[in-house]
Amino acid sequence: MNADGQPPATRPTLCAMAQRTDPGEASDAPRALVVEDDPGIAYSLVQGLRRAGYEAQAVETGHEALAAVPPPDVVLLDLGLPDVDGVEVCRRLRRQSGAAIIVVTARGEERDRVGALDEGADDYLVKPFGLAELLARIRAVLRRSRPSKPELLRYGPLTVDPRTRRATVNGLEAPLTPKEFDILHCLITDPGRVVSRQEILERVWDPHWYGPTKILDVHIAALRRKLGTPGLVETVYGRGFRLGRIG
Repeated sequence: MNADGQPPATRPTLCAMAQRTDPGEASDAPRALVVEDDPGIAYSLVQGLRRAGYEAQAVETGHEALAAVPPPDVVLLDLGLPDVDGVEVCRRLRRQSGAAIIVVTARGEERDRVGALDEGADDYLVKPFGLAELLARIRAVLRRSRPSKPELLRYGPLTVDPRTRRATVNGLEAPLTPKEFDILHCLITDPGRVVSRQEILERVWDPHWYGPTKILDVHIAALRRKLGTPGLVETVYGRGFRLGRIG
């Protein structure tokens, strides 16, 4: 499907389409993530969404979708992905995120619809489809899923606002860099869980990170210093990091 009705003369790679505005820049535009391994379809969807006022990017694998930072408001999810079945991606996304999920796929069988909806999809759209219908469905699921006010994440003295990308400790703002904020967001979304070093590197830096891990230690040290609360970010040796017990 092409949102313009015609294929573009040249299509950028999915890597190029994934480029976003600086993570530190606040934006009121809803964030849309297209999970589609066909570059032509991904290009059409991203361009159509951007023209409609969404902050849109595309990834081509399930692992990239699960590692997306910051988290999207709506996910357009193809089921035929090269690494993980789309229904499994849907299940994991629903477990870790409050994003609205619309399955966009060529699979039109009832069992596929039922499976995706049972695993947490909010809507199901079979290809081919028109951009106007897709945008209407996005508006509908966002009305149902988005809270009237942005949800704040709280843990002890710590408050994190994912929308404004600000963190406060006892009401005082911590001057975090984008990377430091993303690390903190990884930890506070499930504060009782130990998040492995590799998971943080993949979610904050690159889904296919194979480089040295010392860069994470530098950012963790800076994050602890800026939060100013001993024990708030806890090292679990041999496993990773978590938010520690306070008080």
